[in-house]
Amino acid sequence: MTDIIQGTNAGLFARFPNIFKPRDIFLHDGKSLRRFTIAPRVQMAAAFVALVLFAWSAFATFQAIALMNGDVAHMQARLARMEADVETMRTQTRNHAALLERRQAFLAQVLSGEAKADELAALLPRQEQFPHNPLSQSYAQIDGMQQALAERAQNAAVERYQAAAQALRRLGVNPSRFHSAGAVGGPFEAVDADNADPRFRELFVSWRKLEQLEQGVTAIPSARPLRTSSNFTSGFGVRSDPFRGRAAMHGGVDLAGPVGTPIYATADGIVARSEWNSGGYGNLVEINHGQGIQTRYGHLSRLVARAGQRVRRGDLIGLMGSTGRSTGSHLHYEVRIDGRAVNPIPFMQSNDVLVALQERVERNPSVAVGGPTSGAR
Repeated sequence: MTDIIQGTNAGLFARFPNIFKPRDIFLHDGKSLRRFTIAPRVQMAAAFVALVLFAWSAFATFQAIALMNGDVAHMQARLARMEADVETMRTQTRNHAALLERRQAFLAQVLSGEAKADELAALLPRQEQFPHNPLSQSYAQIDGMQQALAERAQNAAVERYQAAAQALRRLGVNPSRFHSAGAVGGPFEAVDADNADPRFRELFVSWRKLEQLEQGVTAIPSARPLRTSSNFTSGFGVRSDPFRGRAAMHGGVDLAGPVGTPIYATADGIVARSEWNSGGYGNLVEINHGQGIQTRYGHLSRLVARAGQRVRRGDLIGLMGSTGRSTGSHLHYEVRIDGRAVNPIPFMQSNDVLVALQERVERNPSVAVGGPTSGAR
């Protein structure tokens, strides 16, 4: 093997004298002839320098190509990041627009006055913070307008609630009874407030509280049981009993009139009783208006309404008479709250706030009224 390698090397070295042998170069300038001889060593040095220059050029070229490829890759990565940022801004803009649309739908439902609590709860806008985004800068004005509109709606709801609550307090009715479980319209719907926008959540709570109160006023007697003139013959409170001649509590008012005078329901409700009462009422109609509020109509000559019947304010329920413990044709009218008789006179007097609320609910009824009878006798 060694002999083969040595033979090969010897062959290669033997070629060098043929490649780098002395070479003569002749130059003729037209007058004389000159001869130059390039020695093998000079040829070998020149070849070596040429080889080094070629290698360096090749290395520099590959290095430039590598750097160029690196710049291209860097530019591609930067472009990809820019595209991702643009897509992020587009997503944020779409989400912001969707939120504004959700807010607008919520506000539209509140301002219409016809929304149900579950519908509003489903539309309650989330609380979201969007970073600075050039694509959604134009939404800032819409956002401000919606906030201002929500604030005005909130103030209007509070004012309406306070007006209705004040009217109820003048009648001796605590508004809080309409916000407890079993209130007309149902208990207050709990809303997951963790992600709700505080401004719109506050508006929802105020609106729902107002809705419960306004629906609840349908249970408040606010009309006269007679549409014709009548004589006020006995008031509410302690009086001299007409049969025994001694002091006794009179739980209602007596309104005298001809036999057969129509008697009307003074609020929406369900007829709890329409029957003869042996306790002195004679023919009695008792209406349950919900929230423990009842009205009683005694001494009737004829019963028109039937037990279990749903009646509206102003419906005919009976005719005046003198049945039971009575000295003449008249209506004994009572208003009871939680089973206790209260003075009916304030309820019979004109109350523009309550009447307006009741008429609004009648135009857009959303719940049924009525409930269990309490304190009946």
